[in-house]
Amino acid sequence: MRCYLHAFFLSLVFTFLSLLYVFSQLASTLEQSEQRSLKEHGIPARSSRDPPQLLRKLPGLEGLRQREGLDRCKSESVSYWNPYWRLPADVCGVNCLLESRERSGSASKGNTNERSHLAVVACGPRLEETLTMLKSAVLFSKKPLHFYIFAEDDLHNSFRDALDSWPRIVQTKFTFAIYPINFPKENAKEWKKLFKPCASQRLFLPLILKEVDSLLYVDTDILFLQSVENIWALLSQFNSTHLAAMAPEHEEPRIGWYNRFARHPFYGKTGINSGVMLMNMTRLRNKYFKNDMTAVELQWEEILMPLLQKYKLNITWGDQDLLNIIFHHNPESLYVFPCQWNYRPDHCIYGSNCQLAEQEGVFILHGNRGVYHDDKQPAFRAVYQAIQKYQFGENMETSLLQPLERSLQATTHTYCGRASHQFTKRLKQSIMSVEQDVPWGR
Repeated sequence: MRCYLHAFFLSLVFTFLSLLYVFSQLASTLEQSEQRSLKEHGIPARSSRDPPQLLRKLPGLEGLRQREGLDRCKSESVSYWNPYWRLPADVCGVNCLLESRERSGSASKGNTNERSHLAVVACGPRLEETLTMLKSAVLFSKKPLHFYIFAEDDLHNSFRDALDSWPRIVQTKFTFAIYPINFPKENAKEWKKLFKPCASQRLFLPLILKEVDSLLYVDTDILFLQSVENIWALLSQFNSTHLAAMAPEHEEPRIGWYNRFARHPFYGKTGINSGVMLMNMTRLRNKYFKNDMTAVELQWEEILMPLLQKYKLNITWGDQDLLNIIFHHNPESLYVFPCQWNYRPDHCIYGSNCQLAEQEGVFILHGNRGVYHDDKQPAFRAVYQAIQKYQFGENMETSLLQPLERSLQATTHTYCGRASHQFTKRLKQSIMSVEQDVPWGR
């Protein structure tokens, strides 16, 4: 009997070893197949066998020396909402979590003049529209701003001259830097012609502005109807997985574009609109994104070109479609803010369908489809012209709000005109707040 038991246990051992061998061979085969797939897509190969330092995602500001990264508890420059409890053991650990609570609380009280960072991309005849957007940002913001203006070379002097001509007291509210349009050299023409001229530049901002932690990107046809710091404050609402924030493309699926016509994956039920995009770029640069091209997760700089090559014949709205594809596969990374932060003609053209704007007013107006410059949506054009014509130093109520209200009364023959009280509801509060504190707003 003892001999039989001995033979039985030996057979179990041999069976176990055989299974280990089979699984190891299978894993090796799959890995080789994956490497071939990566090469076909032009993606640099990476596996779990790579050295640990290649897979490690260092938190904090890009560009910091590694020594500083390992001493993050003492640094005030890191993002307070980084999830310290998920860092490697040699980076702060429990002590950093405890210290961050105290530091974050003191920072929120002491750092009252935190600068908001705003980026815009302007190509072609977008100079005046961009300046009006920047003007709206300065008008209603109490805290300092920094503008990152990406523009074609022949627009640089025009931007510089216009901003330098603003009154000195206004110029104390902002700083700016002008950058050339910059795409990867090997595919520059393809990226530049994607959808609107230069619009896809926004995809490369995290790779160009490597030392910028967080950024608000907006299209040129955006108008702020309240302070920029209000949307900037949404960064503090991010959870440990969020790295960007955008609004839905549509509120009403029956008139949605993506859910009816898209030939590619998109986020949620109706997609997202990238005209107002708030980013924690440190997280975005460090993130490894799931995708439908390979089982290997890819970083931002690795995923863009393969994604374009796969879907370029199926996308209509260019870089916005690529963002929809990325966040379709990584929904946990996106914070979705309400439609009042990105209010477009679609929210009123067939009747009002942005409920929060009806309750609280429009925070950010987005005049896409060129509605600031034609007669199709006169209510949107009225807001644009009111801000464009306003002169710094004039009384904002009599020189901006009242002329706007008179113009909007002439637009009630349109659905958006009937909803135009939503445009002025928050604007009135913004003007009242600014006039109490800023001398050039009186």
